[in-house]
Amino acid sequence: MSNRKKTILGLGAVLALTAGVLTSLQIGSKAQAQNDADPGKALRCATRLSVAFLGTAPSPALLQSTDPQSQVDALISDPLFQERFARFTNSLMNDSPGATSEEDGAYHLSKYILQNAKPWKELFNGPYNIVATGAAANRVVSVQPDVNGLGYFRSQAWLLRYAGNELTGVKLNSAYRLLNNVVGLHLTATTNAPGADVSATGRAAPACKACHYDGWYALDKTAQVLTKVQRQGNNVTFTPVDGTPKEVLGGLMLKDDKELVNAMVDSEQFAFNACRTAFKYLYGREENACEAAVFDRCVESIKTSGMIQSALSTVAKDPAFCQ
Repeated sequence: MSNRKKTILGLGAVLALTAGVLTSLQIGSKAQAQNDADPGKALRCATRLSVAFLGTAPSPALLQSTDPQSQVDALISDPLFQERFARFTNSLMNDSPGATSEEDGAYHLSKYILQNAKPWKELFNGPYNIVATGAAANRVVSVQPDVNGLGYFRSQAWLLRYAGNELTGVKLNSAYRLLNNVVGLHLTATTNAPGADVSATGRAAPACKACHYDGWYALDKTAQVLTKVQRQGNNVTFTPVDGTPKEVLGGLMLKDDKELVNAMVDSEQFAFNACRTAFKYLYGREENACEAAVFDRCVESIKTSGMIQSALSTVAKDPAFCQ
């Protein structure tokens, strides 16, 4: 290569480097100018971020940062955040804490997902089992690999907790919990009058039909692809499905719980619900209509990365979060 060419290439590199430095200086100057105009902005932002992610006052390092939102990824990797978010997730997936620790499978598995940087969908369809060993004070609950696992949905404690009490063993309660946990479906149960027909025939009556047989979320249709409960005294077992595809989720032909969950995690509603979870955690509420732009970016981020951390980061790094 000639010296002239080397000089031209070298000049190009210097110009590129200079452009990068100028860009960085411009960004830094803009942030500094904003902070100069409002000296308390960085302090308020640091406080909001720390409280939202960790539930604590900001650390000295975060307080000293002129751009606290640049520290979001560090907050997400903090073990305190992982613990808090796992507890928060468990509260969304269940109406109340479990009677035993293993009943709170969503807590144990979501914490494992965060600690091991696993895709968020594995909370629901990953090859895991929630296993309890020991007794009394020595009882330990852990996440174990299981090729037949389905997130926490096939753990024995979860199966028993949400088996329900339908007369013929149809797992309506489990069907609702699956739809609720994975895609965020919310239905309000009604109280039947004394002597009301609660059989499949009664559930097909006009007052109940909408939730049990109509719509994509029809509970009786969803329950067709789940095992059935068999009770004999205190002994509870589950009979397997027949393996014949059934119409579920508004027209999909599915044969078991695994196909059901996989169909849901591949849906648009799954990413939507993950970002709604991020908003609830960070803001303490669902998204507003005026936040559609950042919400859409959140949805795209989790579709691309598969990580709930990405969804949280997108929301928390948006300028509006620290306004």
